[in-house]
Amino acid sequence: MLAILAKKFARPLVPFLSRAEVDALLAAPDQRTWSGRRDHALMLLAVQTGLRLSEVTGLRCDDVNLGTGSHVRVLGKGRKERCTPLSKATRAVMAAWLREPSRAPGQPVFPNARGGSLSSHGVQYLLAKHVATASVQCTSLRRKRVSPHVLRHTTAMDLLQAGVEQSVIALWLGHESIETTQIYLDANLELKEKMLAKTTPPGAKPGLYRPDDALLAFLRGL
Repeated sequence: MLAILAKKFARPLVPFLSRAEVDALLAAPDQRTWSGRRDHALMLLAVQTGLRLSEVTGLRCDDVNLGTGSHVRVLGKGRKERCTPLSKATRAVMAAWLREPSRAPGQPVFPNARGGSLSSHGVQYLLAKHVATASVQCTSLRRKRVSPHVLRHTTAMDLLQAGVEQSVIALWLGHESIETTQIYLDANLELKEKMLAKTTPPGAKPGLYRPDDALLAFLRGL
């Protein structure tokens, strides 16, 4: 059984969002409302940390450290604990969000309207709603199917384009193996273009077709 070769299959490129698309998505929620502030904080945290959907919905207040070396602590796949640092912008948004009045004792960081945990379907619904709003200004979003995992892919691509090593990206995302991050190298066209700019391509000139005299005489005689 072990000697049987695995069936080959097509592997599409990893979908991710550009910086303009991320900015449009984060601007979509109406932050004058409680749900809008929650959704903005949730999407910002997701796209900056690359947490899995279950890790985002399972966050508790004790898991968020906003002091020196601000970070979030999660229990990922295989019950492996990891800490992911927060940027200054994310820290400020999370600090403001966590000052919101609690809706239920011991509620999660991102609760639903009743104070309970958001379901996977609930997160996908709110994300789809804000993508539809953002696509009015950022039309490229209309051609993309944006899921919570696409936000995770976006984090990885941002790190890769910033020059972060694959091993660090694997630690950041909680990957079991560094080989998992190879999919981001395959999809990173910007990195490939930078590599192309550093090489010396073979010299080539476009050919120019020139008809011979016999063909010209035939055409003139038509």
